[in-house]
Amino acid sequence: MTIQKFSTIGTVLVGSLAVAASPAQQSSEDGWTMVWSDEFDGSKIDKKKWGFDVDCWGGGNDEQQCYRDGNRNATIENGALVISARREQATGAAWPMHMWGSVQWPNALVTKPYTSARLSTKGKAAWRYGKFEIRAKLPQGQGTWPAIWMLPEKDRYGSWAASGEIDILEAVNLGVPCAKCPGGRENTILGTLHFGGKWPNNKHKGEEVPFPEVLDGGFHTYAIEWYPDRMVWQVDGRTFAERKANEWSTTGSTNPGAPFDQPFHLILNLAIGGKLAETRGVGGVRLDGYPKRMEVDWVRIWQKPEVGGTASGK
Repeated sequence: MTIQKFSTIGTVLVGSLAVAASPAQQSSEDGWTMVWSDEFDGSKIDKKKWGFDVDCWGGGNDEQQCYRDGNRNATIENGALVISARREQATGAAWPMHMWGSVQWPNALVTKPYTSARLSTKGKAAWRYGKFEIRAKLPQGQGTWPAIWMLPEKDRYGSWAASGEIDILEAVNLGVPCAKCPGGRENTILGTLHFGGKWPNNKHKGEEVPFPEVLDGGFHTYAIEWYPDRMVWQVDGRTFAERKANEWSTTGSTNPGAPFDQPFHLILNLAIGGKLAETRGVGGVRLDGYPKRMEVDWVRIWQKPEVGGTASGK
């Protein structure tokens, strides 16, 4: 199936749901069974489910934030996870821990002008195949880069991107002037796969589509259905992209479906700046409107026996 780009996602529904079903209804009607969730109903972030990246690396994209693990950048408010990016200088590790063995100065420090948070289930929970739903409210402004995505629990086929990356949702510079966007403001969302060889021989395939509702100030549900032979991206129950297994590959294996045949963990983060954000919109990072907030109402992960999914951790 080929998904064509369209002027506004609200005008084309592919396998749409007129009204979003409750979790119980989805489980019974579609055959999905919930295997993991976080409703963020407690008073604190559940450290049994989430870990924090703490570094000022910039994600390999020249991002301008230091990720920290304190409640100043990530907390629970009114039943939602709130990731706050703040305009404040911070100093920290120039390299993430997983790269310390491959760089000349692993203990190097760097200072960045923003702080934020990046949470992941790495080492705590990972899944192969399933339906991943995240209900979130995204920040606006030039230089903002919220992301909901997945990385392999183990790099079985080699370092990035030979072992793959699944981007469920990315958006940059929401709300800034955009002549090509419906309503004249940036409102596009992206769903992307990264694969192929180790950098710089990596490849990617994805879709970027207008979704004007993202600017309404409310929560929306971003999802991916991951099967052995395809990936399907949805927003509020409406399909906006699909990729089939013959569109991806890895230099690390000839197995059908590789590299997306291994367990992946989930990541939630809010970056500031970086190549994707700063080279688009009106350019760079605007200094006003901080702190920027990415709010997550809940995360729900489903699997069903006929898909052959696996899960690890609790």
